[in-house]
Amino acid sequence: MSRIRIAPYKGPAGGWGSAKSVAKYLGSEHVVVEGPAVLLKQNKPNGFACVSCAWAKPYPPHPAEFCENGAKATAWEITKKRVTPAFFQEHTVSELRTWSDYQLEASGRLTTPMKYDAATDRFVAVDWTEAFAAIGHELAAIRETDPKRTVFYASGRASLETSYMYALLARLYGNNNLPDSSNMCHESTSVALAESIGVPVGTVTLDDFDKTDGLFFFGQNVGSNAPRMLHQLQEASDRGATIVAFNPLKERGLERFINPQDPMQMVTRIETPIARDYFQVRPGGDIAVVAGMCRWLIEADGAAQAKGEAPLLDHDFIAQHTHGFGAFSVWALSLDWKDLERESGLSRADIEKAARLYARTKAAMVIYGMGITQHKLGVQSVQMLVNLLLLRGNIGRPGAGICPVRGHSNVQGQRTVGIADKPELVPLDRLEELYGFSAPREKGLTTVETCKGIIDGTVEAFIGLGGNFLRAVPDHGPMEEAWSSMRLTVQVATKLNRGHLFNGRVSYLLPCLGRIEKDRQASGEQIVTIEDSTAFIHKSKALVEPASPDLLSEARIVAEIAKACLPHNPKVDWDSWVADYGLVRDAIARTYPEQFADFNRRMNEPKGFRRPIAASHREWKTKTGKANFVIPPALHSSFDDGSDDEVLRLMTLRSNDQFNTTVYGYDDRFRGIHGTRDVILLNEKDMQRFGIKEADSVTIETVADDGVTRRLGGLRAVRYDLPEGSCAGYYPECNVLIPIWQHAEGSQVPAAKSVPVRIVR
Repeated sequence: MSRIRIAPYKGPAGGWGSAKSVAKYLGSEHVVVEGPAVLLKQNKPNGFACVSCAWAKPYPPHPAEFCENGAKATAWEITKKRVTPAFFQEHTVSELRTWSDYQLEASGRLTTPMKYDAATDRFVAVDWTEAFAAIGHELAAIRETDPKRTVFYASGRASLETSYMYALLARLYGNNNLPDSSNMCHESTSVALAESIGVPVGTVTLDDFDKTDGLFFFGQNVGSNAPRMLHQLQEASDRGATIVAFNPLKERGLERFINPQDPMQMVTRIETPIARDYFQVRPGGDIAVVAGMCRWLIEADGAAQAKGEAPLLDHDFIAQHTHGFGAFSVWALSLDWKDLERESGLSRADIEKAARLYARTKAAMVIYGMGITQHKLGVQSVQMLVNLLLLRGNIGRPGAGICPVRGHSNVQGQRTVGIADKPELVPLDRLEELYGFSAPREKGLTTVETCKGIIDGTVEAFIGLGGNFLRAVPDHGPMEEAWSSMRLTVQVATKLNRGHLFNGRVSYLLPCLGRIEKDRQASGEQIVTIEDSTAFIHKSKALVEPASPDLLSEARIVAEIAKACLPHNPKVDWDSWVADYGLVRDAIARTYPEQFADFNRRMNEPKGFRRPIAASHREWKTKTGKANFVIPPALHSSFDDGSDDEVLRLMTLRSNDQFNTTVYGYDDRFRGIHGTRDVILLNEKDMQRFGIKEADSVTIETVADDGVTRRLGGLRAVRYDLPEGSCAGYYPECNVLIPIWQHAEGSQVPAAKSVPVRIVR
């Protein structure tokens, strides 16, 4: 941690700031020589898929198809730093718990399978054979008693091949307990879109960005969470497209950008403006904003028709392709502007301006992130965005559609090949036919339900395929306390994180190959596949030598655990699948023929291939057979009803030096915060009324009636431009303030973007 410095950042997204940051991290991970050559293969047809975000991969690609955060993720994986058994001899687990998230992961790559020894409070090296035998013994014993007491968690980075094997392992074991990182972010999307338009994913592709003339952003920070999208936004801005942002904080990537790949821009430092209009909506107020826009559109359309002018709504589309417009129209027109202003935090004039901007576009898309999904009414917030698009026929035609921006690089793909707690999402009959077993039909555990099960003792075993589950979930205190009560915990990982420092009675840490490392099996070097945010499937070819000769691939680890804990099944040849991942792809194609037919050939298409998304072609696989207008139950999506002026709505944020729970450093460049993550961003008027001065130490406490005290102190007060009545702090540190039960209705996504808190005096 460096000296704390808080000062506004005046530069753009990208530019020299990004270039310097990439150079810094290549140096800190000791890959200055080989790093640039590896980066030039990132997100290329014959290279590897980024291990960071899931944003789409253009074809033909840019000369450098990586962003600042993607470069950090690559340097983080190919680092020369190592965590060997000697490291664990030097440091007890109790000591390591005092380290920060950054210090733990910055220690380097894990090299050797380890077992936790409670007597010495250390991890000790073990042989792979011993580890698999012990894990298999414990899992088999639990399965004999009740297979539903084991959870198989997946973080979102594992390939399609490994994910398919992992999901099959869980179902052969006897449950659908397959929570994944989607449960913590975009499950609201999967639930909302399935009901509204009949698909659980977005409808747009990169081609639509070339044809759109309107891009409307809600709750998404493109500059830190999907920076490669800035190429598409720059091109749209240059041709005069309307770009509008709705977000409580002004994020630099949606304000202005210098393309590091444009020599002229880098020399002249001439910035490209992105969003010409930026509306700072109150956290949880997006439903009210969009409802107001819909009200204005419907009202203005009626007035236009009365005058014989062109309509603002696409009446032919509404009549032919939608259901529920009449009731939705009556609801929208009944809304009171005072209520809309109060709940949104915007003036009527601003909401009407946003609606007029939308009405002027010919083809518009809505792009959103977790600022929409992580609320009490996250599902309904997504559905309001769909309602807005349906009014003007902006789904299922070029340049238009809904675009959720996913996080981890294959989190969407994992669901596609079976990692799902809902049995109706998986072709269980087909799996039974292929593998000769009775598939479990009972709904599995979500992330929130897994947390509850660990706390109440109904979950006995946790297998983690990557990720930092214990750090990513809410209610850190109760979760960390309950973790050691489990019989078995197994973590498959590339680096050490805080989640590994809490262990069940039997506990193993299994180091695996990273995606960029060559995976040599019996048939030669293997290729894996992933799915991006736009439902395109891409292959990924590794480039570098493994960090340790003792590392196994994720697929191999899954197969060995399966062989160790399951009865022999002649229809599942785990060893053959590990020897040749092409055989796994054949199995995926047999299981999902509509989406993956001829998988092994099609994965070699330079552009990748897209799964069929029915709503993209105006085919609606909903209960009504049409796209549905859905009326939300309230105008705000927070657990805070706004009646108490002492209560603030807390948003959790990622920094510019972070991806999900991985913290690369202490420089949040775009927000001007350096040297610390222990901050609370506050509106100036709120600071005045609470008597808080800049740099004061602040403690905040969750407002909840469940008898549990959730408090976070030692936070440095930072004056920031955000709506009155709200505040912001970093994830995952602030997760200690989120009750497990405060989650989205219908999706159980933790409500991390509008947590009711108060200042503790």
